[in-house]
Parts: sequence; C-alpha cells; structure tokens
Amino acid sequence: TTMVTGSCGMSLAPVNPAKENLLMRYIAPLMPPGGKLKVEWRTFGEYLEKMEEKGIAANVAPLVGHGTVRIAVMGFEDRPPTVEELKEMKALISEAMGSGAVGMSTGLIYAPGAYSKTDEIIELAKVVAKYDGVYASHIRNEGATLMEAMEEAIDIGEKAQVPVEIAHHKASGKAFWGKTVKSLKLMEETRARGVDVTCDQYPYEAGMTSLIMLLPPWAHEGGMDKLLGRLRNPEEREKMRKDLENMVYGWEDIYVGYVETEKNKPLEGKNLAEIAEARSTDEFTALCDLLLEENGIASMVAFSMGEEDIRRVMKHHLQMVGSDSWAVAPYGILGAGKPHPRFYGTFPRILGKYVREEKVLTLEEAVRKMTSFPAQRFGLRDRGLVKEGFWADLMVFDPETVKDRATYQDPHQYPEGIEYVMVNGKI
Repeated sequence: TTMVTGSCGMSLAPVNPAKENLLMRYIAPLMPPGGKLKVEWRTFGEYLEKMEEKGIAANVAPLVGHGTVRIAVMGFEDRPPTVEELKEMKALISEAMGSGAVGMSTGLIYAPGAYSKTDEIIELAKVVAKYDGVYASHIRNEGATLMEAMEEAIDIGEKAQVPVEIAHHKASGKAFWGKTVKSLKLMEETRARGVDVTCDQYPYEAGMTSLIMLLPPWAHEGGMDKLLGRLRNPEEREKMRKDLENMVYGWEDIYVGYVETEKNKPLEGKNLAEIAEARSTDEFTALCDLLLEENGIASMVAFSMGEEDIRRVMKHHLQMVGSDSWAVAPYGILGAGKPHPRFYGTFPRILGKYVREEKVLTLEEAVRKMTSFPAQRFGLRDRGLVKEGFWADLMVFDPETVKDRATYQDPHQYPEGIEYVMVNGKI
C-alpha cells in the first residue's frame, strides 16, 4: 500500500534546467518503455505537488536521490565538489527533506554517485539528520569488498548521526557467497554501540538494473552521450574490456530484460553468451554493440546470489522486505520486455514459498517485515499496524493459497491468493 521511491541515488527531483537532459538520460533505462516524461517541476516540493495533482493509486514515501542532486549541481564530473557546490547540494537536500522526503538515497556503484568520496556523503547526510530522515544506500560494492562498503555506510551514519538502511542486502558473485555471515554480524555489533542500521532484501537469486551498469564508472563520466562515444572508440573499448575481466557475473548469468528497438526485441530473455553466439562474436563485443544499437537504453537481469545467503538475511531480525522494483502491468507499454519477476512476486513469494512451504519465517515475522517494521523505519507513525486511529492500509490474503506466479521468462503475471488491497480506507 506504500511505495518508498527514489532508491539507489535516483529520484525525479530536484531538476536543474541546464542539466535536465543529463538527468533524463541517467534515468531513461528505468522509465516506462517508450515513455517520454514531461518534467513540469524543478524543486522536490514541486515534484510532490505534481504527483498529488496527477493522482496516485498507492501511498508514496519518497527519498531524494544523491545522484540526482549531484547531477543538478555538478553533472557527471568525476571529482569532489567545491565548497560552493557542496553548499548547493546541501540546500537542495534541505528543500527536499522540508518538502516531505523521508531520507536520502545513494547508489554508489552508479555514476555519478560512484565519483563521490565518503566525506561528501557525510556532509549531505548531516542535513538529512536535521529532519529525522534515513540514509538508504546501495553500497559501493556487494562482492569482493562488501565488508568495506558496509563499513563506509555505517561510518556515514555514525558521523552524520542518521539511521542507515542497507538497500537490497546481498553477497554478489559466487566467490563471495557466505559473506552475509560477517555482514549481519557487523550490523549487530554496530547497533550494540548505538548506530541504527537495518537492511532490506528481495527473495531472488538475480538482481536487475540498467545494462550500461556493467561498464566501469570512468566510462560514464560526462553522461550517456559521452559513454556512447567511448563505446565507438576502439581504444576506449579495449580499456573497458580489461576492466570487465574481474566482473562478478558470468556472461551466461546476464539476461537482457528490455530493449527499445523492434529489431532487438527477440533478444529479451536471452543471456549475453547466447546473444554473442547468435551474432558470431564475443560477449563483450555483443554487449557494446547492443548498447550502441539501443542508444544505451536496455535493462538486464543478472544472477549472482546464493540461496543460503538469501535465507540467512531473510531470517535476520534486522531485515525487512523490499521489492527494489517499480510499477509495471501486464498490458500496454508497461507490459513490455521481460522485467525481473520481483516486480510482481516479491511479497507473495515470501508468504507462499518461504512461510507456508519452507517455513523459513513464521507468518507473523513475515507480516512484520512487510508492514510495521518498514513503516517505523521510514517514520510513518500512523501506518503499518491494524490499530484504531491508524490509516486503513490493508492487504487481505489467503495464507493457504497466496503465491507468486511471475517467472524470469514470463514475468508479467499477477500473484494468486490476494483478495483485497485497501489504501487509505479505499478498496
């Protein structure tokens, strides 16, 4: 009944008119297919007003994206901000928080977030702390340096005195499976010394993001058009190829989720190894050529997580459920491509597979992780419980039949066993 938006450093506001094109290209792979967004706002407050005016089906608790703020002030420049630029970013975050943002998010694997140093984020998070907000982070690394990335997020929380939410917590890459034993222990130790840290998670072995995110951060400097230019340059391409040698994914683990052009539609649901074979080339060349053909707008579903880690994180008392997805439908432009099944199945998958069938969680634990825990985490004081005086945000399901039906090859399928959804007392 409530969507926390603006994750991973990406929000639709604030917008600097001079850098609007950079922002739109940044978020294009995550927008509705073929959907051209008309930006009719500049500040975060204006964006929220426009959303309310257009009308929304669910409640929204928005985060302001650090990447979006950085683009508004600095574009895609790989350098620390000047004193004046930092001041500008703080002012934008202050306006967002004052207008109703529940916190700030970072996506530190994505440019331009990847260009920021820890001290920059600490300074911005101090502004969030003044408004009792949350710092939600897609941390800098989820594989080889998972622990260091966790420590950075905790350091930011501790120095800025702000609660930390580790977004979609995982150990990514087979070589790093099992690291969640240490990461969860670190969270417990951190809380014991008074730093408020929690995490969220979706119950799948694959993640989803933009296909261009396979390319190294330096390739993104200057924005999408510069990146595409580098892909056309043979020397720059070879430099990228070298950087991708230690990638946590195998080529056969990376599936194309969505492409824009009709001629490449048959590639949706196929992995890069299959695409390379069909094109009689190597996988890296297939990736680069596809990105150029699609003007950079393509998504991927990538397998990198182990089931044991998924269960370990899910059972932990500091975990809450988050789908890490956006609104899709089985019809119209929203039904295009093959998005991650989490878009349709996250919550029912937990209730069916992990509660009823496999008993990883009790029903009560699962419900808490989906309702009161996240509501409390993001400061929604009158939601998340069935209680007199609270808003009637209710989801009525049958615990005997509830289950997800969405699959990787056929994701556009509604779950079963959900009888009613009520938002603010309305069915």
